[in-house]
Amino acid sequence: MKTRLKNLSLRFKMTGISLLVNLIVFAINLALLFGINRMSGQIESVYQANLQLNELSASLKSVQDNMTEYLNAKTSDALENYYLSAQEYSDLVDMLPSDIKASSMSRMGHSIKAMSESYLDEVEQTIDGKRGRNVEKYRNHYEEATKFYGYLNTEINSVNNEQFKENRMTYREMLNAFRFFETFGNIVMIVVIIINAFLIMSLTTELIRPLTSLTGMANEVSAGNFNISPLEVKDEDEIGVVTKAFNEMVVSIQDYIEKIRENAEAEKAHKEKELLMESHLKDAQLKYLQAQINPHFLFNTLNAGAQLAMLESADRTYEYIQVMAEFFRYNVKKGFNTVTIGEEIELVDNYIYILNVRFSGDIHYEKEIDSTLLDVEMPSMILQPIVENCVNHGIREMMGEGRITLKVYALDNTACISIEDNGIGMDRDTIDHLMSGTPMTNEKKDSNGIGMDNVLARLKLFEGTDDVIGIESEGPGKGSKFTIYLDKERSNTV
Repeated sequence: MKTRLKNLSLRFKMTGISLLVNLIVFAINLALLFGINRMSGQIESVYQANLQLNELSASLKSVQDNMTEYLNAKTSDALENYYLSAQEYSDLVDMLPSDIKASSMSRMGHSIKAMSESYLDEVEQTIDGKRGRNVEKYRNHYEEATKFYGYLNTEINSVNNEQFKENRMTYREMLNAFRFFETFGNIVMIVVIIINAFLIMSLTTELIRPLTSLTGMANEVSAGNFNISPLEVKDEDEIGVVTKAFNEMVVSIQDYIEKIRENAEAEKAHKEKELLMESHLKDAQLKYLQAQINPHFLFNTLNAGAQLAMLESADRTYEYIQVMAEFFRYNVKKGFNTVTIGEEIELVDNYIYILNVRFSGDIHYEKEIDSTLLDVEMPSMILQPIVENCVNHGIREMMGEGRITLKVYALDNTACISIEDNGIGMDRDTIDHLMSGTPMTNEKKDSNGIGMDNVLARLKLFEGTDDVIGIESEGPGKGSKFTIYLDKERSNTV
């Protein structure tokens, strides 16, 4: 509710204040009018009891007259009139209070009801005696009914007089209360008018206060002071919209100044990163060139040897030379460009094949590949140096029991590549040494020249984060596991 009020426009708020004041005045007037009408109704009902007793007296006389008429005339019309008047009188008697423990008026009403029952019974006996032509019976009952009629008239008149006295005192009390209510209503109206005037002044002041604050802040900005705190926006009316726009303008100016400074720092950091990346690439290229002996001539020569082996029907020799040629061609063509996981795995396959030819199949090689991730991009020459590290430092001396497992799988939005061996493993110091990016001093002489430090550095630069590779080992003799984490969304769909 409070939020809805804040979202109202200034015009609706002013209109709402006016309507609220008018509604309060209207409600007070309505309450006063309701009270006056209610008291008027009470004053009118004061004499309702007297009217009821007058009706009862008139109905009693009608019963007596109709009975007498029937006794004299003995006609069906007179009998019918008697029954109607008797029923009407009985209904009026039933409306009288009958609680003896109540007021004196109630006790008198109980007495009237008791005598009325006896009277109606005597009248009924009189009518029956007349209809049965029993003169003695109806004469005796007629005399008794006439006595009860006299008693009832006297009692009703007595109750009516007592009720009138009581009602006159009640009327005076209610008249005094009515005059007090009228005076009280006038006082309430005056108080409401004063409160409404105060309410209008308070709400108007509350509406104008944000404009005063906005004017002062605008003067600060016009003087060139942009280091100011935003104004608090309490409402969503026209003043709130202007205040919000003013705050956004000041923040935009502050952000623009800050962005100029950040851009200068970011450009400097970007240049440094580019220089660092270029340094690593040049270092890798230099080491790789040092490890190669005229690679173009080498794989061209290997191709010629492969053709010769094929002509001589030396199929295994042909396949081996062909794989060697593909291995060196990948190194020359792909070099240090961005490749896919699939291309890197193909290079590892060729590398393992070459090693198994050299070492008579001593390396057992297993793969578990999620084919949907083969197009994810990564730097070139990453997996082969890691596999080479596993061979040279893990399983070279295991005499045919060495095993390397390569897995590619998805983990949320990350493409994971794990290379695991069952070799001699590593201690914690060796793992920390590798993760720190420090060059290894004991590289094998037949390595391709790309160390783990270079691999780690290029992966970090490629992904823009340090959490791009993990190395695990339960200790010496329990194997090692390298896990690379790549952005799954960076896919080569061309």
